[in-house]
Amino acid sequence: MTQGIQSAVTGDILVAATQLNNSADDHAGEGRILHFDTQLQLKAEITLPHTTHLVGGLKFDPSGVLWAFDSQEFVILNLHHDGRIERRDEFGARPYSHAHFLSDGSVLLAEHVVGDHIKPEIAARMHTELPFMPGTRRFGDGHVWHFAADGRLIKEYATATHGGMGGFLGVTMSAVSADEKTLVYCSETGSRLMRYDLANDTQLPDLQSFAPPFPPGPPPMFFAMQYGTQGELWVLRGGSVHRVDPVSGDTLGEAPLEGFGWALIELAAGPGTEAWVSNFFTGEVAKIDLQTGAKLASVQTGAAKAVAGLAEVR
Repeated sequence: MTQGIQSAVTGDILVAATQLNNSADDHAGEGRILHFDTQLQLKAEITLPHTTHLVGGLKFDPSGVLWAFDSQEFVILNLHHDGRIERRDEFGARPYSHAHFLSDGSVLLAEHVVGDHIKPEIAARMHTELPFMPGTRRFGDGHVWHFAADGRLIKEYATATHGGMGGFLGVTMSAVSADEKTLVYCSETGSRLMRYDLANDTQLPDLQSFAPPFPPGPPPMFFAMQYGTQGELWVLRGGSVHRVDPVSGDTLGEAPLEGFGWALIELAAGPGTEAWVSNFFTGEVAKIDLQTGAKLASVQTGAAKAVAGLAEVR
């Protein structure tokens, strides 16, 4: 069933689900994208070259090319509708994990990791090794980089990061406002929903943030976000999805999800009332009602702790 995305049609779902088949490294394995049709039947399985670790950040650019990232191998891939898979090296060897495509044809690339060390209590539980960027002693800088379409560097944005539970996570997920002036982002598992003023190149006050002591249960965590059709911000918090005012930061609504570990969100085509979400722990991909959190459809990929990218074909 291995093939490219040439058979993709509107409504199909593409899921980055790396085959974690390295017993010595729980983030390592063969890069793979599962292609489901509109009825969530498996349509194709795409094997990716050049990757060695978790593949994620799936996103279509305006021309319909699918971008995918392996931040631990410093790899960016483009999947074309004619079946070609192209490696993009012109952006440099940095731990990019996702992209945004701006109206002028330029691209923002975000670094997944930051710093040069991992909290000892987290490092003791990790079964993978983060590489330093070539010629450095740093995993990454946790910054967002603005490139022209041809790979020419326009700007480096010195985005602040939280670090997440391990202390090394950078800009792991982000969203760009409709006017392309504001970046909202998080360091996954961290307690800050951060903002950066792209127009004036300056850090903004957090949209939301939480400080201990936390109430009983899992501490507040941010995982993913996306702007909705009315300019609202949908924020995924692991076990719930929140509707947030993008200016005041007020939570306007909250819907619980089944279990914990929901880490990716992709608004479904249509009026903006439904979204695709994926659970990192279980590998489940589900379509939900954004107001209630109820599941409308779901598929089990069988890729526990491996689903790191999600894209609907438009």
